[in-house]
Amino acid sequence: MSMEWKGVMPATLTQFNVDLSIDHGLMARHAQWLVENGCSALVPHGSLGEGATLSFSEKVSLQKTYVAAVSDAPVIPGIAALSTRQCVDLAKAAQDNGCSGLMVLPPYQYPGDWREMKAHVAAVISATDLPCILYNNPIAYKTDFVPEQIAELAAEHENLESVKESSTDPRRIAAIRELIGDRLALGVGVDDCALEGAAMGASFWISGVGGQLPRHMVRLWELGRSGRVAEAMELYLPLLPLLRMDTVVKFVQLLKRLQTLACPGMGNDRVRPPRLPLEGSELAQTDAIIENALSADPLAILNL
Repeated sequence: MSMEWKGVMPATLTQFNVDLSIDHGLMARHAQWLVENGCSALVPHGSLGEGATLSFSEKVSLQKTYVAAVSDAPVIPGIAALSTRQCVDLAKAAQDNGCSGLMVLPPYQYPGDWREMKAHVAAVISATDLPCILYNNPIAYKTDFVPEQIAELAAEHENLESVKESSTDPRRIAAIRELIGDRLALGVGVDDCALEGAAMGASFWISGVGGQLPRHMVRLWELGRSGRVAEAMELYLPLLPLLRMDTVVKFVQLLKRLQTLACPGMGNDRVRPPRLPLEGSELAQTDAIIENALSADPLAILNL
């Protein structure tokens, strides 16, 4: 079992009803809309999807909703929990539910040493034969899978097929490639480092803002991958204030606000505590940034 790692793969928000239960109808419509607008895969219940606040059964039900909603794109759920056992069980459920791959994260809260982290991700990768992405985000998870460790995992696990590199250091892509060549597909996981990652040879982008502006992100990625940097910058620079929203503590609230404003009928501002919706001057400032960025309409500049 294998898959092609390419294009823009949004890490999606989890939308809630008034009682903060998952709005499965809205999630299904949004998933279909993303695929219709050029996204190559969908990544539910990761960090941006408030995975830490979702129960095991909620994650399972969300996987089922996505798989039923889209047939033209792989569903690759984020696999993270407090314990290795929970992650292994979630990985097996994802396979049973028809998901096409797994995005394997470090465990919540515990940034162990390499021996511990290797044992954790190895258990999750080995739990199924699904193609896996190793998610490296040392800023958020305080665990850094350095190139030599990634090479070690790649040598031991055939179904580890790719890496979501979110260290914000584009040199990491070249360093991994130096060690293992084309053994793993390399992807970008930081929105305001996407063009740099494309220039370094990344083949896919797991994007936060891709869930709200799919046509923009798909076009930006296509331009970056084809070396048309000058044209890409016409999109990149006006959108950077939005792309940076994916890299701060309140990234969930900020991108939910973007989805509410940019995608009418596709989102709302509801978040699960301890997160709270934006309000007051923070909300007004966020709206101003969003409205200013969208008013430039970068796609119109490119006649798209």
